[in-house]
Amino acid sequence: MNGAESNVMVVAGILTLFYRIIPTAVVEGPAGTATRNYVARDSDGARWFVKAYPTGTDLDAERQALELGQFARIGRIPVPKVRQTLDGDLIAAAGRMAVSVAAYVENAQTAEGGLSGDRWAAVGETVGRLHRTLARHPAGPPRRVPAREVCDVKRARQRLERLLVLFAKGPPASGFPAWARETAARRVDALPAAAAMVKGLRTSLTVQTVHGDLASPNLLLRGQQVAALIDFRPPGHRSPAWELGRIVLDPRTVLAEPQWPTGLAEAVDAYRAANPALPDEELLAVPRLAAGYLACSVYPLSEAVDDPAAVTPELEAYGHNRQAAMAELCERLPEAEEVLHDLLH
Repeated sequence: MNGAESNVMVVAGILTLFYRIIPTAVVEGPAGTATRNYVARDSDGARWFVKAYPTGTDLDAERQALELGQFARIGRIPVPKVRQTLDGDLIAAAGRMAVSVAAYVENAQTAEGGLSGDRWAAVGETVGRLHRTLARHPAGPPRRVPAREVCDVKRARQRLERLLVLFAKGPPASGFPAWARETAARRVDALPAAAAMVKGLRTSLTVQTVHGDLASPNLLLRGQQVAALIDFRPPGHRSPAWELGRIVLDPRTVLAEPQWPTGLAEAVDAYRAANPALPDEELLAVPRLAAGYLACSVYPLSEAVDDPAAVTPELEAYGHNRQAAMAELCERLPEAEEVLHDLLH
């Protein structure tokens, strides 16, 4: 029996022992960023998504993330229901394996193909309801912070310069590492422009409990509608305007949709109707925050030195897409802000 078959057997045993789910089949599911995932079918024909956490995972933090998703679910946000163990826990640990189990989202696909058509408004409306719900989370009410804390150019410089020091110790000759080193250097040179972009924001912005990792792989779509939000992070305060921009202006969408400023306006309009508490001035800042976030990001450039094994062809393509999308967002920022200004005023 090889390692994959052994893991499947362990998952089947955990489902039986801790969940009283009698699996008729367990197969490997879509790959996660840090987890190994499985799909199990039970004797009633229902399917379950099983997430197996690697050794060393902070399981308390993972429980908090699962609890946050279930809190959102109470607010009628489409989040898969997490199955509790027989002891009422959200995570089962047996030996060297720990897993969580949730209802499988049928007939859905991730948003990695980009947003178009009615999806813009559907995503904007869902994220608006999500933020309105999470504003009531026990982690604390929304509060105001200086804009520089939302888009921290000083911290970005420190992280990029650290990365360049690491590259200098073993200069890469070619491939993604060489491109990452060159791109990191260009981003350091462009930080004054990013700082000027941040200065264009209002002096303070709202932060509150948000999803925390609302990227395209964690947004599931069914046709033109949102099927589910998955893979929450533990509760933490971040800008809801930043999170909205991160998902609706995902690099893959920006590069695939030439009319993204119009789609952005549709998403913002739907978000505003669902969450009127967020000031219009902050909704106007969405594209600026999205551009600033990419300009200050070290991911996935950092993977070339921090975790070379994680550099797959897909990650390389994503890195190139992020850089191209940043340039597109910066170039068309005046156009996007004008479209939003017309909408919000």
